[in-house]
Amino acid sequence: MSTPEPESIPAARSYEAVLTSIEVELREGRLKVGDQLPGERALALKHGISRASVRDAIRVLDSMGVVRTGVGSGPQSGTVVIANPSAGLASALRLHMATNHFPVADIVQTRVMLESWAALEAAAHPRTVEQESSLRGALEAMNAPGLGREEFHVLDAAFHVQLSSLAGNAVVTAMMESLRSAIQGYVSAAIDSDETWAAMVPSLREQHEAIIEAVLANDGSSAARALKDHIEWFHAQTVSATPPPATQEEPAP
Repeated sequence: MSTPEPESIPAARSYEAVLTSIEVELREGRLKVGDQLPGERALALKHGISRASVRDAIRVLDSMGVVRTGVGSGPQSGTVVIANPSAGLASALRLHMATNHFPVADIVQTRVMLESWAALEAAAHPRTVEQESSLRGALEAMNAPGLGREEFHVLDAAFHVQLSSLAGNAVVTAMMESLRSAIQGYVSAAIDSDETWAAMVPSLREQHEAIIEAVLANDGSSAARALKDHIEWFHAQTVSATPPPATQEEPAP
């Protein structure tokens, strides 16, 4: 009886050497946010790879929100280390949602878990006058008469991220930014009727008010419950507003 051949291990791509090296240098503090990376030629010589592979690595880091590339001279030119984790997360989420690997319903459920916890924590954390004023300002902006649907979605996204940031957890804030960015386009596309949208807006405004009042009253359980109800209600409206897929008629015999 023959022994099955072991599965071959995929060869590491050349640019991964650059990614690994930069990860190590960031972790050890030899590289930090604001620093410039060496030029393509220096990185190619250091890792024994082609400049094309270095460019591949830079593109990956750029898409992940780890570096920013710029032209010209000075401190903002070249490839500079930044920290924008939500950019990479949002891009990945949008692409995987497009492949239907991440169903919208699952992302909504994840939002419920994250935002409910964040609301609970936000209500317990001390807040500055500026933070409370900013939250109320976000509500006032969404309550403006004649506000368009897309403008409302943008303000709504900022409101949820801002509220979650009060929990004081940088990872949750980054995840919230990416989740909101990933789902915003799908929510917007799901409601294409101005009449349907106009009927939803009063409820959305009331729900936002209830969430903020609970947070500012330091009532974490009420804030978490109000946020969960708000997210689930909004998702239910978008699902019901989406027409079912067309079915092909059976050919006549």
